[in-house]
Amino acid sequence: MKHKGEIIEKAIRSSGISVTELAKRIKKSRRYVYNLFEKNDVPVETILQIGKIIHYNFFKELKEIQPAGYIFNEDKSSVNDNDPDISYKPAEYWKNKYFELLEKYNQLLSEYLAFMKDNK
Repeated sequence: MKHKGEIIEKAIRSSGISVTELAKRIKKSRRYVYNLFEKNDVPVETILQIGKIIHYNFFKELKEIQPAGYIFNEDKSSVNDNDPDISYKPAEYWKNKYFELLEKYNQLLSEYLAFMKDNK
């Protein structure tokens, strides 16, 4: 059975993100990342952080690391509004959110203009 470091290395290499880029994103050195590949006791927080960056669900292979209540949303088309990780939300979600806010703004503007017209 592969240890955590080997699983992380395989996922990173297949993600298309370079070790250098990943190191920059997690604010660590390349040496730190290469050292992770050799370890079995990688901190859960680090695994989750890497998973978010490379869009990889480590819970498939490392079921023991899944914190209670944490759900990895692989289906990027359906997004939970309460999802704290906005990096997984597709452009369609943000477009719909924008239109929703624009409609509310237009409604408020119409009400305000009607109010101002009536009070002249």
